[in-house]
Amino acid sequence: MKVALSCVALLACAASLGACGSDGVRVAKSSPYYHGAVAFRDHCSGCHSLSAAGAQGSATAIGNRVKTFGPDFNIRKENPEQVLYAIRNGGFSGAIMPENIVIGNEAQEIAKFLAAYSGKSAEHVPAVTITQSK
Repeated sequence: MKVALSCVALLACAASLGACGSDGVRVAKSSPYYHGAVAFRDHCSGCHSLSAAGAQGSATAIGNRVKTFGPDFNIRKENPEQVLYAIRNGGFSGAIMPENIVIGNEAQEIAKFLAAYSGKSAEHVPAVTITQSK
């Protein structure tokens, strides 16, 4: 009985830890971006945030930031080429993100998903024309 209870407790702990960094994908299964959202959740949510993928891996305050926290894609807008470059090269600085963390079709799907869903919460600052004084 003790062994059975211990096994159940260990399984419950493993299941709860497996869900860390993820609230669940918020993209319809019928969407062309669904597989990219799932791949992003599975491979990127430990370090990056994006609500559409249920990912909460980025720092929310400077006081709790560690070096493995990557950009928050709710705020940062990306295009497919930038995403594929970062995947192939380990981000833009090459410091933390592993190179080729995903490859092939999975990388393409993540790139398309990020291009469609990133930057939705970015602040929009009005443009100002500045003229130089003579």
